[in-house]
Amino acid sequence: MAAGPGIRPKAPRAPFGSGRSAVNYAHLVAQRLSYDLVDVTFSGATTAHVLTDRQRKAPPQIEALDGLEDLVTITIGGNDAGYIPLLYAAGLPRLLRSLPVVGPRLRERLEPAARDTALEQVAGSLIGVGREARARAPRARVLFVDYLTLLPPEGTPAPPLSAPDVAVARHVGDTLKQLTEDAAAATGCELVRAGDASVDHHSWSNQPWVSRLGLPLPGRVAPLHPNAAGMRAVADLVVAALN
Repeated sequence: MAAGPGIRPKAPRAPFGSGRSAVNYAHLVAQRLSYDLVDVTFSGATTAHVLTDRQRKAPPQIEALDGLEDLVTITIGGNDAGYIPLLYAAGLPRLLRSLPVVGPRLRERLEPAARDTALEQVAGSLIGVGREARARAPRARVLFVDYLTLLPPEGTPAPPLSAPDVAVARHVGDTLKQLTEDAAAATGCELVRAGDASVDHHSWSNQPWVSRLGLPLPGRVAPLHPNAAGMRAVADLVVAALN
């Protein structure tokens, strides 16, 4: 959600598989404020990839901080909760859920109890990210930037997703937004409310800030991820928060 997979052009020297765009919100903010940028966004990252784990060959993202930073922005947590995989699973034909091997995996993605268990772990992980960022960059303003709104308002259809699947996904999205707010408050970080600002720009809207649901195809923005307009909007929100 921060890397910008599929938004052209790619960031120079971006690691293979990172999906890092040269016009993601971090790049746009740095350009507008004349900041030197170290961009370690990586598509598919979890909080573990921020704090402790390598992703492909890239070191944990937190290691990019050296204490000289003026600004740190963080968008993370959705992959821990299985947010986008849930929506991908919901968009597949229901018949697949009854098949051996693939069926149990799809059903687990859509199981409310499984998502709640994952969200319980995300709560502590986000606080850990905020604390570590504050410790490693003590002079910086640290901004959590929550996720753009993906789904239409309650009561509005989101075809081909069923109403029960949308309800589970909306619960995950709303909970992630609250957990991000809680983590910012608990760790002395600031919060950029991209979710609230994008309520009218969900994937099913006439002016979406996130791409439509569909198959991931080369050369196109990853489904249900920020598009170029969404990245510009988030950059505007970050700059406004700093000013």
